Amino acid sequence: MSRIDTNPDKINELLTRSVDTVYPSRGALEEKLKKGEQLRVYMGIDPTSSYVHLGHTTNYIILRRFHELGHKVVVLVGDFTAMIGDPSDKNAARIRLTKEEVQKNLKDFKEQIGKILDFSDAKNPVEFRLNSEWLASLTLEKAAELASNFTVQQMLERDVFEKRIAEKKPLYVHEFFYPLMQGYDSVALSADVEIGGTDQTFNMLAGRTLVERLLHKEKFVITTTLLVNPKTGEKLMSKSQGTGIGLNEDPTAMFGKIMALPDEGMIQCFIDCTYLPLAEIKALKQNMKKNPKEVKMRLAREIVAQYHSPLDAEQASDEFNKVFSQGDLPDTMPEITVPYKKTELQILVSDSGLVSSKSEARRLIEQGAVEINGTRRGDVSEIVDIENGLTLRIGKHRFVRVHPS
Repeated sequence: MSRIDTNPDKINELLTRSVDTVYPSRGALEEKLKKGEQLRVYMGIDPTSSYVHLGHTTNYIILRRFHELGHKVVVLVGDFTAMIGDPSDKNAARIRLTKEEVQKNLKDFKEQIGKILDFSDAKNPVEFRLNSEWLASLTLEKAAELASNFTVQQMLERDVFEKRIAEKKPLYVHEFFYPLMQGYDSVALSADVEIGGTDQTFNMLAGRTLVERLLHKEKFVITTTLLVNPKTGEKLMSKSQGTGIGLNEDPTAMFGKIMALPDEGMIQCFIDCTYLPLAEIKALKQNMKKNPKEVKMRLAREIVAQYHSPLDAEQASDEFNKVFSQGDLPDTMPEITVPYKKTELQILVSDSGLVSSKSEARRLIEQGAVEINGTRRGDVSEIVDIENGLTLRIGKHRFVRVHPS
């Protein structure tokens, strides 16, 4: 077993930085950590997508802090529960996944989170588990035993269920199984600590109940802060809205997307997404009022260096300055081939791969966010000649070279 670090400053940062709530209390977990016994700490991940963005990294960074203190870390893939569908933060039942879809999504997931967690640590290896190991063979008798620990009233207290009932939307019986299944994960792993977003509080506390009743020990729950714009309350990272910054993006794209984030969210990004000391972040917060671009450039360099290299960060910074300060084109950009030589501008933009739909293409064109060969275009029905190729720019940070087939 690895040596447990009980440094009080490290423990304090672990229990405060990016942490929303600790159940039953922060003080109780702090006391446990200072005793120096190794704890089993886990986080469940949803394999409905292989896409990992900066908003997801907060929890993995906390797992990393536990691991660096010498505790046993487990990344649990909810492959079985994904086939049920977690109703958390959903207004309708989630579409259930097949085994094949789950396996496909997991293909490169481990590689992405491996940029945060050290899967090569032989002395204290990070475990990577699938909950189908125990849930696939769970008997009806055992499931009934688990269900006997909760009442229907407790299940209906979930805000998402209450909302659906109030709106007279379907609420399926199998959705009640999800918190039971996730709760049993804690029992199967003999977990001491579980980490997750605030949207998972109900499920994680269900696990706390089951661990207490079936294993007769305490399980702590840590809920983490969401990466949001403090001014608007909106999520800073959303794949569906095109604002997610993926860990697998190239350095230039990652740098540009960070520079496109709202200024108000910068300090929270430093806290939740980097390893910079809090004292240094405090100084950056003071500088934010005077020189927000400089602070944002620092954040972009910091994050690109974390997930690529310091050299990549400097090159991405130089490229950004070249394109957005001097007005030049980037040295490299995606290239696409289209099956036509002339088409409407709206069709070209929607086929570029840079937007998610024709309606988004229309909105961007009408807002004046689309340029062809450096000239802004605002007519969605304009016929564009592609025979000699062109450079399409959407917004400040998205470029693509277009060629006819």
